[in-house]
Amino acid sequence: MPEKLTWLWGHFLRQGGPAVLALALALAAWQARAADLAEIRARGELRHLGIRYANFVTGEGDGFDVELVRGFAREIGVRYTLVYTDFYSVLRDLLGQDVVKRDGTVTLEGSHPVRGDMIAAGFTVLPWREQVVLYSSPTFPSQVLLVAPAASPFQPIKGGPDLAADIAETRALIGPHSLLVMERTCLDPANYDLKGKGLDLRAYTRSTNLNEMVPALLNHEADFTLLDVPDAMLDLQKWAGRIKVIGPISPVQDLAAAFPRDAPGLRDAFNRHLDHVRADGRYDALVARYYPGIRRAFPAFFAAGK
Repeated sequence: MPEKLTWLWGHFLRQGGPAVLALALALAAWQARAADLAEIRARGELRHLGIRYANFVTGEGDGFDVELVRGFAREIGVRYTLVYTDFYSVLRDLLGQDVVKRDGTVTLEGSHPVRGDMIAAGFTVLPWREQVVLYSSPTFPSQVLLVAPAASPFQPIKGGPDLAADIAETRALIGPHSLLVMERTCLDPANYDLKGKGLDLRAYTRSTNLNEMVPALLNHEADFTLLDVPDAMLDLQKWAGRIKVIGPISPVQDLAAAFPRDAPGLRDAFNRHLDHVRADGRYDALVARYYPGIRRAFPAFFAAGK
């Protein structure tokens, strides 16, 4: 707020006492709450919560999700703003409350500033997240894999037509060996029923950057780590000859944009934007630019035009 307006607001607070203070608190609460499509158009700005991760949000002002949401802002006629966050903070930044998982239930607690209007950052659709956000139509496919150093004695499974059998075989290979994980992300072992199974789970806590998982693995911090397919494709290039994929840990997953539950109009408008970019070829161009080769890993997803 400009200095003169800040002084003037403070003057009204001093003169008006409790009544004006109550009005100020109500205004702050209104500003903090989630905004739906009409309010965003009135504000003239769409705030995209992005997490530096793989080629979805590169950290250099571009990425698959950055371009997708920038195009959406253009379509609804507002200014685009990228707001960086991390996997631990992103839901709080969207909802203005902490998301607390306890005994199988999810609750919203506390009060925090709302920093963005939507999440798009290679964000996995997970059942517990669906309790607190609205997801868009799928934007990208994924799957969680077990990864080991190339020099390790563990060999990739042969694989077959039964994905459930491949997952069981891969999980069995972990056995007594250590597994590097990052909780409260798409690589949280609780998402894949790996907690409470007597496994040697080693939580990576030095940062919330999933791009650091492979360097930690190569630094001998664990025997295995988890990676999702979009990230693994990039890491297999970046660390060529130094890591290998052992097998799948999860079924195929959907990635999607996420919105507050009281912003259905914004979510629906984004879904319409997805339909438009799929129809006119812009979606295919983004896939080719940021994830060449991904179609071979998920032919059904791209054939279906999800």
